[in-house]
Order: sequence, then structure tokens, then C-alpha cells
Amino acid sequence: MGYEFRPRRSKNRNGKVFLNFSPAISTAAAKAIRDTIRSWKYLRIAIRRSKNCLYNPMIRGWLQYYGRFYRTALRSIVRQLGRELVLWAKRKYKKLRAHVRRARHWIASIARRCPELFAHWELARSVAP
Repeated sequence: MGYEFRPRRSKNRNGKVFLNFSPAISTAAAKAIRDTIRSWKYLRIAIRRSKNCLYNPMIRGWLQYYGRFYRTALRSIVRQLGRELVLWAKRKYKKLRAHVRRARHWIASIARRCPELFAHWELARSVAP
């Protein structure tokens, strides 16, 4: 199934925090997804084909399936996607080769301009106020 039940903090209707046993993505499933992301060699294809991205269906499926109950447990996966995009940018553009922070800011500017490029960018856009 890929879910793991363990004690997590939850809020009731009044905003009071309490301990609850709730499902979230298991550590084994999260590791498998991060390994899959790491194995993607040609991430640049995803950026060139904005609407029909090769990876978007997989990313969207992971976010919908595992993010159904405890969405914040997916942070490690979203972080890994961001790291891979930054590494791609550093390899692609000479100006960014030695500048991780500059590459991160460049990817963030693209995410603000075109949030529909990647499924996890759409998610961040819908969650942010």
C-alpha cells in the first residue's frame, strides 16, 4: 500500500493540537520515489515539453496517491525534485555551473512564471495564499 500509520500531530476544529495515529507515505515508499527521481537522466525533456511533460503524470500520481492523508510528509520528494532541477540547470548553463544558489533562484523564477510546467509547482501554487 505504501502508507505508514504512526503517531502524528493533528489539529481539531478549535485549532488545538493533539496526538493522532494517521496514515502518510512510508519511509520505504518515499525512498523508492526519491531513487526513481534520481535515476531520471533526461530531466531537460520535461522542461522543453511544458504541456505534455513525460514526468508530470508520475509526479501528479504520487502527489495524489500519497498526499491524500498527510501532505506534508511529501516534502522530501518535492525537495528532491527541486534538487534535480537545480542540478540540471547547473549542467545546462555555464553561468550557473558553480552557483547553486543562483541556479535555485533561477528555477524558482521559472516556477513563479510557469507553475503549470511541473505538477509539484502547481501544488505549491494552490497551497500558498
